[in-house]
Amino acid sequence: MARPFITYLLFLLFLSFLSSFIFITPSNAASYNVVRYGAKSGGRIDSTSAFLKAWAAACRSTTAATMYVPKGSFLVKAAVFKGPCKKNIMIRIDGTIVAPDYRSMGNSGYWILFIKVHRVSIFGGTLDAKGAAYWACRRSGKSCPVGARSITFNWATDIVVSGLTSINSQLGHLVINSCKNVAVRNVKIIAPDQSPNTDGIHVQGSTGVTITGSSIGTGDDCISIGPGTRNLWMEHIKCGPGHGISIGSLGKDKNEDGVQNVTVANSVFIGSDNGVRIKSWARASNSFVTNVVFRNLIMTKVQYPIIVDQDYCPNNQGCPNQDLLLLMLSLRANAKWERSSGVKVSQVTYRNIKGTSRSEAAMVFNCSSSNPCRGIRLQDINLTYMNKPATSTCNYVKGSRSGVVIPKSCV
Repeated sequence: MARPFITYLLFLLFLSFLSSFIFITPSNAASYNVVRYGAKSGGRIDSTSAFLKAWAAACRSTTAATMYVPKGSFLVKAAVFKGPCKKNIMIRIDGTIVAPDYRSMGNSGYWILFIKVHRVSIFGGTLDAKGAAYWACRRSGKSCPVGARSITFNWATDIVVSGLTSINSQLGHLVINSCKNVAVRNVKIIAPDQSPNTDGIHVQGSTGVTITGSSIGTGDDCISIGPGTRNLWMEHIKCGPGHGISIGSLGKDKNEDGVQNVTVANSVFIGSDNGVRIKSWARASNSFVTNVVFRNLIMTKVQYPIIVDQDYCPNNQGCPNQDLLLLMLSLRANAKWERSSGVKVSQVTYRNIKGTSRSEAAMVFNCSSSNPCRGIRLQDINLTYMNKPATSTCNYVKGSRSGVVIPKSCV
């Protein structure tokens, strides 16, 4: 175990060193102000074309370039910023970019999309997706578009997102998909706790992602981690409201990549539904979760501070034998019936996690009967419920404990 950890630590140090110089744009860099290309402040006149023209000019530049969004409010519709570009690009945002009415976004699924860009950094600014009208449409039961994620990176490398604020995304706020070497730092993500599917940051199919110094409060996961994620480091995160930091859901597809080398450290969870969670569908799958560390975490009135749920089946739909299971429950049959997940969960460490739980069961390990959780390590845990020790629940889990573990461990 020591060698993979040392290798990962060296990788993080290298990434930090690399980011210290590859994303710096020289003072003599070419500058492209969106206003020069026709953008109008006020948030009412469509500035999409101006933003795309400024991007195209920066992308063609033979020297490092800056795309600049000055103070003011700029209306931008769904836009794709394509690469690769010739040199580094820094996007400096001093203003606010606002989305149009949700009905004009169509069914593309994105608002601001970066594709195949390299060495792009975004500093400052606010994205206001005005998601409330879209959520109201969904609640009404009317026919609505699929919704849009605020900012997405697909197949990108060497990316920095720093000091960005994202407000009221229709769906997820920041998506990192199939990327390498991405640094997200000091971002602020805001959405009401009842806003549906508004994940703060979603990482999938990516390697070498760091998320640090960020405050995230949404109606879904603060950070969600999808299949194919490797070498993900999260530190100094403030999460809540929301559904916590979640690995998964995994195992929806039978042939699905796994998640490995993930760390959450030195973070706080306030009023969230979950703290740190691993969830997988109760389906056959070759996916996995391994080499995960959760350490130095503070939980304040969190519903389930520590949870592994391998019987994830939202709305009781889409899981094998679901109809039979519901029939047996309705008949109150005595026979025992269990759904089983094919996702293998192993080598997960929980260290120095303290605070308060809103539910009596502060630690829940609901693992798969066919693939029990293995290598679960608990060290120095202190979680209470209403000023008294909480409880723990275990199904199909193998591991060890050390130091003081409260509630009394069932591992």
